[in-house]
Amino acid sequence: MRSQKIILCILSMSGICALAQRIASQTPAQSQRIVIAASAVLDGKGQVLRDTRIVVEGSKIVAIDPKAGPVDYDLRGLTVLPGWIDAHVHITWRFGKDGKNAGMEGTTQEVAYEAASNAWVTLMAGFTTVQSVGAPNDIPLRDAIAKGILPGPRILTAVEPLIGRGEQTGTPDEIRAFLRKQKEAGANLIKIFASQSIRLGGGMTLSQEQLNAACDEAKKQGLRTLVHAYKDAVRAATLAGCTEIEHGLGASDDDLKLMAEKGTYFDPQDGLLIETFLRNKDRYLGTPFFNEETFAGLEKALPLHHELMRRAVKIPGLKIVFGTDAVAGAHGRNAEEFIHRVRDGVTSMAAMVSALRLAISFCS
Repeated sequence: MRSQKIILCILSMSGICALAQRIASQTPAQSQRIVIAASAVLDGKGQVLRDTRIVVEGSKIVAIDPKAGPVDYDLRGLTVLPGWIDAHVHITWRFGKDGKNAGMEGTTQEVAYEAASNAWVTLMAGFTTVQSVGAPNDIPLRDAIAKGILPGPRILTAVEPLIGRGEQTGTPDEIRAFLRKQKEAGANLIKIFASQSIRLGGGMTLSQEQLNAACDEAKKQGLRTLVHAYKDAVRAATLAGCTEIEHGLGASDDDLKLMAEKGTYFDPQDGLLIETFLRNKDRYLGTPFFNEETFAGLEKALPLHHELMRRAVKIPGLKIVFGTDAVAGAHGRNAEEFIHRVRDGVTSMAAMVSALRLAISFCS
């Protein structure tokens, strides 16, 4: 029943998403006051407001006023909420002409069209902001949407990730220089690979000193850090003061408690990512990094992700943010991750807050 309620909520949002995109693409000269009437409004902080009206000016909600008028959009009978935030996607990841996994790279017209399509279906799924972490061709798409040239969610991008390769990654000073280069290239945040793939054992690929330098320099540059981490790298990234941990398989309860103590955000993808790979096995199999061994590992990893989420939910004060790691086959299906999380113990309202107020505090 809870899953059905979530799906109903998703379906009721499509008209709001289209409205949000029209508002967001307005220039200051085009900005106008819009009043939306609704029977129920989720405020994004965990409260439900009844029989009220939302006042929008330009691209911002400026007031919640039950007496505001005249009403431009009468959505009484529906539940309205702010646009969701997905803290981890790969918006340019696509399937190629042959229907097979084509990854994130490429600058052809066809690649641009497919990326624009990914952005559109993500917006229409209810997501008005996404963090797309780790592809230089995110930038032109981000900028086109920001200018109102293309419809899509606001994109925050990491441009080029810092990939840990042990000593070959560089000295702390060289790592700091790399991060400054990303800032100059237009990065909104920094993506760090501090672990191997879990398929390869998930071992650390950056030392504590290297992680300390990376996350410290990011702070100096006014950038947040999103760290791909498993096992020992989870604690190391937390101690380094990094902003957010992704994935986290192999983290102990003590690691999770340390994250809560330090205020580190956590995004343990719970089901959508692996189910997307398994559902599209024929489209991924035989492409880079995907063989029969890969899929056997994914099937074994899925219950481990569910187990991690169930443990994480029980840690007081742990800030579990919403992120899907959406790849080809998952764009526009992002909200299905809510269902996985609710099944694993996240309350329906906490799931909403994780993609609203909590995500805002992380992304700001």
